[in-house]
Amino acid sequence: MSVAAGTTRAVVVDDSRFMRTLITKLLEDGGIDVVADAEDGVAAVDVVAEHDPDVVTMDIEMPRKNGIEAVEEIMSTHPTPVLMLSAHAEENADVTFEALDRGAVDFVTKPGGEVTSEMPRVKRELVDKVRSAAAVDLTARERTAAPTQVTRTPSAAGPAGGAVAPGSLPDGGTVIIGASTGGPNVVEEVLTGLPREAGLRILVVQHMPEGFTGRFAKRLDGRCGYEVREAQDGERIGPGQARVAPGGSHLFVDDDRADRLRLRLRGGDRLHGVKPAIDHTMSSAADVVRGPLTTVLLTGMGRDGVDGMGAVKRAGGATIAQDERTSAIFGMPKRAIEAGHTDEVLPAHGVAEGILHTLRS
Repeated sequence: MSVAAGTTRAVVVDDSRFMRTLITKLLEDGGIDVVADAEDGVAAVDVVAEHDPDVVTMDIEMPRKNGIEAVEEIMSTHPTPVLMLSAHAEENADVTFEALDRGAVDFVTKPGGEVTSEMPRVKRELVDKVRSAAAVDLTARERTAAPTQVTRTPSAAGPAGGAVAPGSLPDGGTVIIGASTGGPNVVEEVLTGLPREAGLRILVVQHMPEGFTGRFAKRLDGRCGYEVREAQDGERIGPGQARVAPGGSHLFVDDDRADRLRLRLRGGDRLHGVKPAIDHTMSSAADVVRGPLTTVLLTGMGRDGVDGMGAVKRAGGATIAQDERTSAIFGMPKRAIEAGHTDEVLPAHGVAEGILHTLRS
């Protein structure tokens, strides 16, 4: 559903009247038109069908029908982008990721009830997330099922190579994957397509709040062949290991020695409104990584990662962007392509093969 023609229209779902009022005020102050609200999942399904909003903000724990069940029914009866509002807690991370599996497009930390100096930042983050979620192409997920053959599309920046021969693997290399809205499931698909035997060192920068990236890393660790953890300051990682940038910190590559990357976490201001920022990780890697380096920019709104990919390309590394057809939001990849920073443009299901090809070449 497009939001370009006018104001974003939202439905707010929460079992707390106070929270519905607070979220509505934050959104309306940010220029979002809240057309209706609902107190539980049952009412949410009816309200969405009646008002046909651009986006829904959805609480998780509610009576009669919880947020996960409501998402599943909305996606099957009246497909609409749903943004989950998740409490900042470890136990809520699991159900939040389950909601993404059921069709929710993104999530944001639920605002606290108290009025503090942080409220302007909370409002800005909530409004940005709602606008981003409203712009998601819900049909992109349906197009990620791999066809019999992947079409390799060269960008304006350079030609695409041939397919990786069966059983042929690169001998190591470094991979940096950046993603935002719609990214978690695609990141998982890419990592599961990279065999551990390739001996890669992988860094993932997924725009995600603090407190959720650790759980995201555990989820990836259980679903791919690599040892995946949340990155720690000063640690070194080698072949067969992957690290996820922690929410609330920027991840830098500080050194590459004896086939091991040394990682640094830093605070500082947000870049492009986000922390971690993809640009910081990619640009620092371009300066210090020895040997083959490939960077990938997946679905997401904005321009984070564009300058970082440019730095990698100038340093002689390879760059891949996800294509428009399989991107939930063709924002970051599009801007990288338009800037001439990408070597290849590939569908989600072709990215892993593309990575192996670039490193082998």
